[in-house]
Amino acid sequence: MRKRIIALIVVSVLVISMLSGCGNGNIKDGESTNTVCIGVQPSAAFIPMFIARHTGELEKALKEQGVNVIWFDFQSGPPMNTSIAKAETDLCVYGDVPTVSSIEQGSVREVVGITAQAADSYAIVVPKNSTINSPQDLKGKKVATVLGSTSHNMLDKYLASGGMTFDDIELVSGTVSSMPDMLESGQVDAISLWEPGVTKLTDSGNYRILAQGSDCGLEGTNTIVGRESYCEVNPKVVETILKEYKKAADNIPYTSDETWEYVANYLGLDVSQVKSMLPKYNYSVAITSQDIASLNDTIKFLVKIGKLPKEYNISKYCSCKYYNGEYHRR
Repeated sequence: MRKRIIALIVVSVLVISMLSGCGNGNIKDGESTNTVCIGVQPSAAFIPMFIARHTGELEKALKEQGVNVIWFDFQSGPPMNTSIAKAETDLCVYGDVPTVSSIEQGSVREVVGITAQAADSYAIVVPKNSTINSPQDLKGKKVATVLGSTSHNMLDKYLASGGMTFDDIELVSGTVSSMPDMLESGQVDAISLWEPGVTKLTDSGNYRILAQGSDCGLEGTNTIVGRESYCEVNPKVVETILKEYKKAADNIPYTSDETWEYVANYLGLDVSQVKSMLPKYNYSVAITSQDIASLNDTIKFLVKIGKLPKEYNISKYCSCKYYNGEYHRR
């Protein structure tokens, strides 16, 4: 019992030390601190970040600036929103929905880069022998998705491409883990979800893709969001993270087998499955007008379904100055 109590105390001290190290590092020349805390989650949209983490290239580049990296692992966006709001993390990788939701909540954050555009990482999946082959074929059918997610947005766009709305189907609320079982048991006729769930289902040979994001105008924009107060004081750190992310993306063809094993394990997939998904992702980093339009479209959708109170322009919270190295150098 005594050993267990001591172990718990040690773990608690370590956790407190990690959290206190973020957002409170030592100021050097009014420009940089000695710690950056990065939040990540298991999605193929962030593979270059996983690569940079495993190879140690990011830590190496920042160590030259006297900056240490602390990694925080999450399963989804909402807990990351909480962590960055509390200054437990400084930068996080996000999908489009948590990105626009976090900024609307009033926290001072900014989009500093794009991890990937990934329209076809979102898909509507049906049983292999289903007679559903068009938007109109979904009329009166039960379709499950994660309400308020990008896959929900995609379903809306796909229905609209056939002149339909949610009123024409029976919309069912699901989760990432529950939807495959709902489809297999016949509780629903189709599901709208994202990778790696799409690949896991289709690789089984029992399901097929009815439509992907590019079939109905979805962009699937994923981002890197930072706390504005941290980024403004540490612009060189942010620039380095973005440049190392891009370097890892450009070097994907030369990634070692050992690193691919790490990425696959992190995503809960086989290496072959991870590599098969890569063509669906454009790891771009730089923020474009197309990315801003995509994020504004997400805002519009969330207002439409009542998940956001009103529309706003995301461009006011996007900054290219870090990746371009155009921030004011003191």
